[in-house]
Amino acid sequence: MTGILYFLVIIVANTIGSISGMGGGVMIKPVLDLLARDSVAAISFYSTVAVFVMSIVSTYRQLKNGMSIRFQLVLFVSLGAVIGGIGGNVLFEELLRLNNEETVQLIQIILTIVTLLFAFFYSRYEWKNFTLRGIPWYLICGLILGFMASFLGIGGGPINVSLLMLMFAMPIKEATVYSICTIFFSQLSKLVTIAFSTGFVRYDLTMLWFVVPAAILGGLLGAKASQLFPAKRITIIFQGVILCVLIINIYNASRLFW
Repeated sequence: MTGILYFLVIIVANTIGSISGMGGGVMIKPVLDLLARDSVAAISFYSTVAVFVMSIVSTYRQLKNGMSIRFQLVLFVSLGAVIGGIGGNVLFEELLRLNNEETVQLIQIILTIVTLLFAFFYSRYEWKNFTLRGIPWYLICGLILGFMASFLGIGGGPINVSLLMLMFAMPIKEATVYSICTIFFSQLSKLVTIAFSTGFVRYDLTMLWFVVPAAILGGLLGAKASQLFPAKRITIIFQGVILCVLIINIYNASRLFW
């Protein structure tokens, strides 16, 4: 029963996440927290795997569909994301060691809410963009995105798209593609860090039989829909998802106090 629930949550979340560039984890993590079927560490792991698989499928489909990509930007943003992703996972594990799960979950929720609010207001009110160029800026952007993606266990979420638009003056459809590329590397770094630190023995790996197929289907459906939808429709989806996830996170935070 739990596997079927995870399958349904992940396929819907990854489809929407692929369209909007959020990566799916921004929805998977709070919804699985709401279902409360596993520990904070296990939910973060399943979310990471789902988003990682989706990012591979979605990027492949976008390239196959003829989407052109600035590879220098992808390379150095992704390098920064790998370093940031390792740092985010190290901090996550250290906080779990020093605190109980409820405290760590509350920290994740608060930071997620802050990033959601930033992303919503940025996309809603079209704040000023910067036309930054050069390897140092790409690395800085990647460090921020990788750290947040890994520490929050949400794969990058709305901050990816918003920060790419803010720093590099990208239109939203282009930012969603670069966001998914970055998510691949940040989640890869998290999985590698887990493999060489705590290992995978504390997780129920049989759940991956539900997680991985759902992630693949979500990535394929999302990449297809992204080609069909105009930028305005993607912006509406982006903002709508932010509001829904914001409500879920606020509810999850309230449950920790009651």
